Parts: sequence; C-alpha cells; structure tokens
Amino acid sequence: EYKRNVDMSEDFLFENDKRYGFFAMLDSMSYINRWGLMKNSRFENLKEHSFDVAVIAHALCVLHNKINEDIEGAVLPDPYKVQALALYHDCTEIITGDLPTPIKYKNEQIKAAYREVENDAANTLAGLLPNFMQDDYIKLLAPDLSSEEQVLCKKLVKAADRIAAYLKCLSERISGNCEFSSAQDTIRESIEKIDLPEVRLFMERFVPSYGLTLDEISN
Repeated sequence: EYKRNVDMSEDFLFENDKRYGFFAMLDSMSYINRWGLMKNSRFENLKEHSFDVAVIAHALCVLHNKINEDIEGAVLPDPYKVQALALYHDCTEIITGDLPTPIKYKNEQIKAAYREVENDAANTLAGLLPNFMQDDYIKLLAPDLSSEEQVLCKKLVKAADRIAAYLKCLSERISGNCEFSSAQDTIRESIEKIDLPEVRLFMERFVPSYGLTLDEISN
C-alpha cells in the first residue's frame, strides 16, 4: 500500500480515510475491446484507442493553430486541452459499453437517448472522485459545448476519432483481413467530408507512413 507523510494542509481536502475508485475504474479500459462485431487480426482495446485519439487530436490542434495564427479573431484552442478531451472522450464506455456506430447514429431519437445515457455515465464516473475534483473531470467526461472554442475542440476530437478508426481499418487490411474493407471506405468518406484543412493535411502528410517498415519510416 502506498503511504507517505501528508501535511494536514493537504489531507483536509479528503474525507477521513475514504478511498476513491476513479482511476482504478479507468484502468479497466484495457479490458474493453472495440470492433466487437468484426473479426480482428489483433484486438484493439479502449485504452490504446484513447491514446491514439489523444495523439492525433493534439496534432490536429497544432496544425489548426499554425494555419490560423495570422487570422484576426480566429479561435486557437490549447492543444493540451484538446488532447485531454480526447484522452477521456470514450471513458463513459466503461459503463455503457461500445455501441456500434451504425446503431448509435441510426436516427435522432437514438442519438438523443444515447447522449443522455453518456451523461449519466459521466456523472457516475465523476462521482468516484473527491468532491473538489469532480467539476474539473466532468468537463472532460461530458464537455460543455456552449462556446465556439468548445465546439471546435469537440470537432477536432471527433475528427481524430475518425482518423484513428481509419488507421485501425488500414492496419487490419495490411495484415490481410478483408473484414474491414467496407468500414475503411466508409470511414475515409466521412473523413473527407470534414471541413477542416488540418484533417486533410494529416491524412495526406502523416497517414501514408502507416504500414511502412521501420527502415522505410526512418528514411
């Protein structure tokens, strides 16, 4: 058990000897596999997917800010804020499970109902934290979309999520698994419809290196 001498000025934040399960719960993301309805040559768990999305979302934000830095009034989000949102974007699936995309977005009624379920799951997860931490984490688990910056952050994370899914399909195709062929085409089409130049640049400049050998990547 981890122990150290804690100054009373720090310890008063917590309730007596209560222990909190939030981060232990997040660790269970490594047991949740994605793409459950399809044959996988290698399973992808929710934790590794979240890392991939966070890396890509951060890059998209850096590209966005560089493209728009000289435009007066342009919204330039903090890349690390976007990265944090991406890292936590699927945490509610610990509770809700991974609902297949064709079902999740079939119609507006299902989308609205699933958003409500996600919000309930976000509050449940945040409830595993001390009171003084909950507000900070609910902003990551269920982001507020009341400002232009927040909407853009959400859009960048969503684009990164699509790109990560495309890369999973690409990896499966390279390994000889044709199960992901249709999904790859559909996801590519959805990415091409995203009206963000940073997304196009990422797809053109970075994605082609995926699937190369280490020697080819290095050169």
